[in-house]
Amino acid sequence: MKIDVIISADYIREDIIKDNIVVVIDMLRATSVITTALMNGCKEVIPLLTVEEAFEMRKRLGKENCILGGERRAVRIDGFDLSNSPLEYTKEQVFGKTIIITTTNGTRTLTNCTAADKIFVGCMLNARALANRLMEVNKDLVIVNAGTNGQFSMDDYICTGLIINEIKKINNNVELTDIAFTAEKLYEESTNVLEYISNARHYNVMINLGLEKDINYCVQKNITNIVPEYSEGHIIGIS
Repeated sequence: MKIDVIISADYIREDIIKDNIVVVIDMLRATSVITTALMNGCKEVIPLLTVEEAFEMRKRLGKENCILGGERRAVRIDGFDLSNSPLEYTKEQVFGKTIIITTTNGTRTLTNCTAADKIFVGCMLNARALANRLMEVNKDLVIVNAGTNGQFSMDDYICTGLIINEIKKINNNVELTDIAFTAEKLYEESTNVLEYISNARHYNVMINLGLEKDINYCVQKNITNIVPEYSEGHIIGIS
């Protein structure tokens, strides 16, 4: 298995991801939300690019069957049921429901990766389970960081390092590109993930919005065996 990394959604190229396995990471917070919603029993997650598409999808599915969730600039969208806080996606809220989600970075990244053979959703919450699933598939892997508004994000990158670290615990003979090697090395040398990501621009935006509890939740490692897979417009959870 060869592992490569794309540092933000702006750098996705079809020739890099085509026919490979892709893991999309938007650790703060979209992929943590998706993983949490599926962990808490939602039926599926449908990621969409625009707010208008989300409202239209809810109309098609029926308001009683689904929940609208998401954000723009880290703030809940007017008329939506939930924001992009994983803490809101409780079992009481989401069990048996379809989650329709649109976010600034994460859903854009997912919908731009459809040339891949398979697309999985990654975060710190499911890193070990994801590594096990990837080794079962055992094909070349591209980890795509959503980034922040097209820019590199430290939080997504250290999460990438964790996932690679978990893969290497299973098979230490994987081939890493320079950027993948650096991600794992960074993770190994960063004993305090919170302290490291506190230097990130997006972290400080969230702190200023009072979202510290979301950050503390998202940096938890390996709390679920759910591995979300995105296919034909829908994300379902595999455990």
